[in-house]
Amino acid sequence: MSGSSPGSIERLLGEREIVIACGPGGVGKTTTAAAAAAIAASRLGGDVLVLTVDPARRLADALGLKGLGNQVTPVPPEVFQAAGETPLGTLSAAMLDTKQSWDALIGEHAPDEATRDRILHNPLYQNITERFIQSHDYIAMERLYELHSSGSWDLIVVDTPPTRNALDFLDAPARLADFFSSRLLRWLIAPSRSTLLGIASKPFTQVADRILGTQFLADITEFFVSLQSMYDGFVERANAVSRLLADERTSFMVVSTSETVPLREAEFFATELATRGLDIGAVVLNKVLPTSLSDPDALAATRRLAQRTPEMTAALAARLDVDASVLDRVLETVTESFEDFAVVARREASSRERFPLGGATLLTVPQLDRDVHDMEGLLTLGSYLLGS
Repeated sequence: MSGSSPGSIERLLGEREIVIACGPGGVGKTTTAAAAAAIAASRLGGDVLVLTVDPARRLADALGLKGLGNQVTPVPPEVFQAAGETPLGTLSAAMLDTKQSWDALIGEHAPDEATRDRILHNPLYQNITERFIQSHDYIAMERLYELHSSGSWDLIVVDTPPTRNALDFLDAPARLADFFSSRLLRWLIAPSRSTLLGIASKPFTQVADRILGTQFLADITEFFVSLQSMYDGFVERANAVSRLLADERTSFMVVSTSETVPLREAEFFATELATRGLDIGAVVLNKVLPTSLSDPDALAATRRLAQRTPEMTAALAARLDVDASVLDRVLETVTESFEDFAVVARREASSRERFPLGGATLLTVPQLDRDVHDMEGLLTLGSYLLGS
């Protein structure tokens, strides 16, 4: 892949095992992740998986799948063929199901079926896995680790939540490891181990009973005591997930647009990645205005058109066989719109030049003629990512 062209992510997709797409919401991040995976499977070969942890369910339609869930689903070759493409490799997709993934993790680490069942049926566990956002953040990284460890895919492309939530996504493994070794956790399970400590904590538990209810405290105690046998496994796995994120086989693809607010968020995230020592392989900017808007000759022609005389308009109207007054209004609208877009294009270009790339490849994708909602659209977007 050393001959890949400038402004291309061919080398990134060909040499890395995990590419994590991240950035602000509403900039086409999910679509870009799917497009990168589709073009890698189609043009570069190998077995490719796209994993989305974004709650939006946009991938299934674009990949020609009736549904997308926790289980990995192969994309039929016919979907590529309908888009006029014969893929060199295979493409599969999955969407994170938090509850199913947690259940599977508990089943793997529980020492026996009785412990597993106690945890799975504990009300506190059910609330944590279904409602707490941090639960979603950690299990997403856990699921990625599991899929990568299986060795079934040459490349996994991951779509993450919007930017600042994605920072939680990155830090979740370390936070989980810290929690399992914290004083708070040892204190929570201490009363069940020691009669003396149980007596010492009685004033607190009496107050907590009145506020939270006896059953709630019992659920907490049972939950953490049941987890006790799995602490070492959880901490070891969380640390392994953190190492995988920093591994040379993993790279990040920051996705944004050139608009001020999302680009500022993308800059924030790129800086945070660099601070954490994580590799940024590419920065993708979607919906970029064409460079022709900043072309000096085009601007000069537009200004000449804006300074047209009534005689020029009449002559042009005669050649086009249209009403001169209608043509004049059209030309006025065209010149004003061009100049407005040219101003925006220059500002966006200036913003792109200031973006802290840090050695990453910068890719610009123009505003496409239509929404990306099928494989043909994904491959078109993917072609821009390859610099085609």
